Amino acid sequence: MFDIGFSELLLVGLVALLVLGPERLPVAARMAGLWIGRLKRSFNTLKTEVEREIGADEIRRQLHNERILELEREMKQSLQPPAPSALDETAASPATPPQPAAPAAHSDKTPSP
Repeated sequence: MFDIGFSELLLVGLVALLVLGPERLPVAARMAGLWIGRLKRSFNTLKTEVEREIGADEIRRQLHNERILELEREMKQSLQPPAPSALDETAASPATPPQPAAPAAHSDKTPSP
């Protein structure tokens, strides 16, 4: 992450030993370790809270979109007249009177008795 090699880390340790001395270096290292641990935990907690909030927002958005789609379907159904079924059509249409038979064709021949 910081691209620090072993030699650079050893150099930082030697400088810390010279500056702080052998008595205060272990206490300072322990305190630095505690602070680093606290920072890591804080960042992890913050990260999980943000992810949870993002997930909750996504769920809320999805539920809202589903509700909008449901309302849209209900509106379309209420605006469309119900499709008449085949039974409704025959019951609703008046019965047509049967067509009279076509008149018989006249022939020139008259029947003999």
